[in-house]
Amino acid sequence: MSEGKRRTAGRPASGKSSGGHSQSLVRGLNLLERLAGSPGGLALSEIAEQSELAPSTTHRLLQALQSQGYVTQDNELGVWKIDVKTFRIGNSFLEARDFVGTSRPFLRRLTALTGETANLGVRDGSTAVFLAQSESPQMMRMITRLGSRAPLHASGVGKALMAWLPDDELARVLEERGLARVTTNTLHDPAALDASLAEIRRQGYACDREEHAIGLHCVAACIHDEHGVPLAAISVSGPVARIPEERLTELGELVCEAAAEITARLGGRIPLADELPA
Repeated sequence: MSEGKRRTAGRPASGKSSGGHSQSLVRGLNLLERLAGSPGGLALSEIAEQSELAPSTTHRLLQALQSQGYVTQDNELGVWKIDVKTFRIGNSFLEARDFVGTSRPFLRRLTALTGETANLGVRDGSTAVFLAQSESPQMMRMITRLGSRAPLHASGVGKALMAWLPDDELARVLEERGLARVTTNTLHDPAALDASLAEIRRQGYACDREEHAIGLHCVAACIHDEHGVPLAAISVSGPVARIPEERLTELGELVCEAAAEITARLGGRIPLADELPA
């Protein structure tokens, strides 16, 4: 075989064929996305219109997806829906999520941007448990032992998680733990706590103003799953001398941005301020 006719092993002989296959794959995935966004199903004409494809092309792609178990047609209503195989693939992604590993680069970025310690914690009953940390390079810095706990109502991470709990779950937490004071600044009045949680939902981040430790300020934001349910929360903490009141908003915006990016990486969604998970 001459050099001019030689092909690299593993590459298709025709660029046109490769492009055609890729185009069909992209179109098929686009159809899946359309159907995934319409749980009640879509008629063929609706799918074709939304995808800007000819009905004949749309039908051919749907038949191919149906043959592999990714979509199904409701014979009674005549609409197309995603099928169980698509659900299984999506579910395998959810099961494989590693929010701790996903969060670590963002914790390091927060430390680099702020000069302060960044933490990640999860809720365990009525307490927050700290699972990951990026330490501040400062000589005087906040360090939390991994595995240590803090009351939800008396910590930035805890309040960020608490703000998005359904009412019945929040009531169980308060019944179990109460609002015991950790410092003189800890919120111990139910009305004050309710107002604080509403503010957290509005602004997107929680502030701990020496509520867990005197001399320490903290801002935290929640990471959510695909239902808007809290998965974890990240925070930036440091001494009041370096994080005065006027710096809390700046840090809150940075933490919010990082939490939103982690949520997106994990396939989650941030609920609206007036929306609580069911």
